[in-house]
Amino acid sequence: MTNNSHTIPQQTIRFGAERLTIEDVVAISNGAAAEMNTDAAFTSKIDRGVAFLERLLKEEGVIYGVTTGYGDSCTVAIPTHLVDDLPLNLTRFHGCGLGDDLDRQQARAVLATRLCSLAQGVSGVSHPLLNQIVTLINHDISPRIPQEGSVGASGDLTPLSYLAATLIGEREVIYQGQIRPTADVFKELGIEAIKLKPKEGLALMNGTSVMTALACIAYKRAEYLAQLATKITAMVSVGIQGNAFHFDEALFAVKPHPGQQQIASWLRSDLQAERPPRNSDRLQDRYSLRCAPHVIGVLQDSLPWLRQMIENELNSANDNPIIDGDNERVLHGGHFYGGHIAMAMDMLKTAVANIADLLDRQMAQLMDYKFNNGLPFNLTGATGERKPINHGFKAVQIGISAWTAEALKHTMPASVFSRSTECHNQDKVSMGTIASRDCLRVLQLTEQVTAASLLAATQAIELRKREHQLTDTNISPALQAMQQAVLSDFEFVIEDRPLEQDLRHFINKIQHQHWSLY
Repeated sequence: MTNNSHTIPQQTIRFGAERLTIEDVVAISNGAAAEMNTDAAFTSKIDRGVAFLERLLKEEGVIYGVTTGYGDSCTVAIPTHLVDDLPLNLTRFHGCGLGDDLDRQQARAVLATRLCSLAQGVSGVSHPLLNQIVTLINHDISPRIPQEGSVGASGDLTPLSYLAATLIGEREVIYQGQIRPTADVFKELGIEAIKLKPKEGLALMNGTSVMTALACIAYKRAEYLAQLATKITAMVSVGIQGNAFHFDEALFAVKPHPGQQQIASWLRSDLQAERPPRNSDRLQDRYSLRCAPHVIGVLQDSLPWLRQMIENELNSANDNPIIDGDNERVLHGGHFYGGHIAMAMDMLKTAVANIADLLDRQMAQLMDYKFNNGLPFNLTGATGERKPINHGFKAVQIGISAWTAEALKHTMPASVFSRSTECHNQDKVSMGTIASRDCLRVLQLTEQVTAASLLAATQAIELRKREHQLTDTNISPALQAMQQAVLSDFEFVIEDRPLEQDLRHFINKIQHQHWSLY
């Protein structure tokens, strides 16, 4: 097995040039550097938008959020001498987020997604603002952003106000593992706070960048889980003496979902070994083994269109109004609406929760002596007179069921819970950020199920080997490598012991995508 997880990407992501990918955002979240496009075509486009806005202001043109109030207050005219103060007030009155904070990785992803949107060049922001976000990324300064308080339209107003506040030296940041006042960190590093131009507060806050940042992170974790669940399924099939022919290529050729076929192909590869004698007369395995490609395949087949939706949102200008500096127009619309991310995350969390449910059912079989084809109850490794007092993975299996149930409970779609807010101006909202947060919670619970299942499947195969029911000829090189990789960090369970720290260790490995699987 190749360990490719703990190397921070040594790369620099350029903004304002080519389209960014999910992987670019995740690279920034994990420590990659950022830079702005310096080509003349890009820099002049930014300049034209700013110059157009400045001309409009001099002519006392009416611009939403610049010379008017916000939202339902759009009919309130702002006196010319107060226009410069308006964005500052916008950042401050939205400073009401609650709940846990986004972690450093998530907050860095928010910096990347907002910078990508503003770098489309139609938000009317200036080079100093763009460069200030780059400075935060490259100095590893992350805004402290509370998770709760966004309904997903007009974008992530409240959480993004914490990014805006950081740029101007206010509130707090995560720096070197500590939460500190922004002003203190800026002073220590010699960073000068910027002053927001009239449109810039709205441009920073009125968008979908928090939900999109979380969606990028969720996507990569789900992509890895599809692979790891496939590997575990192969291990369970070996451990339970399952039927490898359930994954036959000719069988899957007649139901041509490409993702499902990919899962079946990976399973065939993992099960290419001499078949051991079976202690079962069942022609067909139970559904959690036989139909595993059909369950994991739903997630695998969803990934391409989920990528399209997430990356289109990532590379969009998703604030309001749009500033068309080339044609000197102000375009009022609703690009802050996060419906695509909401739907993508509702879909993704459901597909991921089904992975937890699949593994939960596999584990119920694997640990039950009535169904596991001769393995000891609860996979205990104890023998002789000590066997009756040892209970192996009994409590772990209960935990798997608890984590699975909680994951399934979170699959209620957030996108259908729109609320009318802000004097009924925001009367249909996306709930995209809540959907993204729900998805991350489902991923966490499913990763817990997956870590426990990996250890249990490893224990099952080791039991077969110790009881001389399996030899290396019965296990493919790929599964042997996975077995050895797990056992290098996990001691075979003979006498009962607390397994919490083992579980936490392997959850961490999963979240850092420690093993190259396929």
